[in-house]
Amino acid sequence: MKIASVLAVAALLLPGTAYAQTSPVVMAALGDSISAGFNACGWYVSCASRSWSTGDDAEVNSHYLRLRELVPAVAGHNVNLAVPGSTSADLAGQARAAVAKGAAYVTILIGAQDACVGSEKDMTPVDVFGRRVDEALAVLRPTGARVIVGSIPDLQRLWSVGKASMVARAFWTVGHICPSMLAEPSSTARKDRLRRERVRARVMAYNERLGESCLAYGPACRYDGGAVFSFPYTLKHVSAWDYFHPSGDGQRALAKVTFDAAFSGGALV
Repeated sequence: MKIASVLAVAALLLPGTAYAQTSPVVMAALGDSISAGFNACGWYVSCASRSWSTGDDAEVNSHYLRLRELVPAVAGHNVNLAVPGSTSADLAGQARAAVAKGAAYVTILIGAQDACVGSEKDMTPVDVFGRRVDEALAVLRPTGARVIVGSIPDLQRLWSVGKASMVARAFWTVGHICPSMLAEPSSTARKDRLRRERVRARVMAYNERLGESCLAYGPACRYDGGAVFSFPYTLKHVSAWDYFHPSGDGQRALAKVTFDAAFSGGALV
């Protein structure tokens, strides 16, 4: 990491004299099953050790491990508050839990479950999604917590890289996984093509709203600028337990692209 990036991380975690490197610095992960590491190490279980955010698995090289090298006071103070199945409706509650833990550095990755529903009509409206994100950030703002916001992955890309796999299609269908995008995965019918495009557009709208909310929070919030959404992942980045959640490789990729976007002069808000 470049010297400038190292200083950016230190400044982000140690604003003024609010925190000393000899005092504990707590980081927390907010979000859904992605940040919980679901299916990254076993059959339908959360695997926080492989979380891109707070995990301690060296192969993933999470935000926590990267920060620990730079700010030793973070060691042992990685709190994962992400819950599988969470939507934007759950984010404010998670934010309150982060405040209760004294979190100074918070990652947020939320929204996939707002789009991954039984049908298009059940997707969270964009204005409701945005309001919920704003409410969660309003909980964090008075504490001075530094926030990293990741974009939602491109769900249509998941369909694209997995549609040729009979195993992936079977998991999606039998497991009723993200029907709004993954129903009828082999279909090339116009109605299914248009449905996938509309779900993708909703995810893009959510991501735009995440960036706006982060900007409104102020300079202590950094959005990845769409780095996660744009990442060209393949099936190796997807768990073979369900062909939906990130594998260990996928979690490692998430850690890298979000950290690089936040601290390497990339897409910052």
